[in-house]
Amino acid sequence: MQQPIDPECTYCPRCGDEYRAEIRTCAACDIDLVSGAHLLARLNRQGSVESTLSIEPDEPLVAVRRGPLAQIKALHVYLVDCGLPSLVTKEEGGACGCRGPEVVLQVRETDLDGVMEALAREYLHSTGLAEHDTRFAGAVYDAGAAEAVCPACGCRFTTASTVCPDCGLCFA
Repeated sequence: MQQPIDPECTYCPRCGDEYRAEIRTCAACDIDLVSGAHLLARLNRQGSVESTLSIEPDEPLVAVRRGPLAQIKALHVYLVDCGLPSLVTKEEGGACGCRGPEVVLQVRETDLDGVMEALAREYLHSTGLAEHDTRFAGAVYDAGAAEAVCPACGCRFTTASTVCPDCGLCFA
């Protein structure tokens, strides 16, 4: 459920965080804030397009991630940018460790497939695995063979050496 918009406050147009009127930049997104009055006017002109990004109290929710506040907040912003609503909530009895409070990212049950696809894309992008060459992932180092293929980089080398001459992966 979305909080009511106060015309006297400022808001982040990306993540929706609310700030005091004198604050000009979102701490999480590092973008300029808009006034509550401006946001209300924009929503009225759009016919409340944002309503698809709000979650009603009676809608069934599914927890998709648990973790530190900063990490879960970033995933929440990513989902909003993808047009998928989500909630960041504190779990009952949740721990407050050195990484900050542990929170839960929740989504509608009906949005679960789209959310999982979006999170998979975000994971591949943020880890660099989207560009990773997996052609040699099934290669096995066989010490009895005359030649081996490194499963990390694909370099061919003799099995007299137990270290890949290209990437340095050790097979001993």
